[in-house]
Amino acid sequence: MSVTVFFIDQTQHKVTYQAEKGDKLLDVIHKAGLPVEGTCDGALTCATCHVIIDVDNFSQLEAASDVEEDMLDLAFDVAPTSRLACQVYLPDCEHFTVYFPQDF
Repeated sequence: MSVTVFFIDQTQHKVTYQAEKGDKLLDVIHKAGLPVEGTCDGALTCATCHVIIDVDNFSQLEAASDVEEDMLDLAFDVAPTSRLACQVYLPDCEHFTVYFPQDF
């Protein structure tokens, strides 16, 4: 199933990308050509892929692990719906909205 992903930066610039249910969000970000590092390649040893998920989509995700929560403690501009993109898999939905933090 196709998912339309909206990426919105701090200036409200929007990039739209078509992805598939189950795709890893960090992979989608890289395919969309957006400059998010993901330095540790999903090993949960950095917070360089920190994103903020729209509140409506956040509730559709599996809960963050304790390790992910610990890594988010090291990120800047953390919000209640912050996640590491390397740990998020797109749910079965029509639209998924991702905001980039101020330090992006």
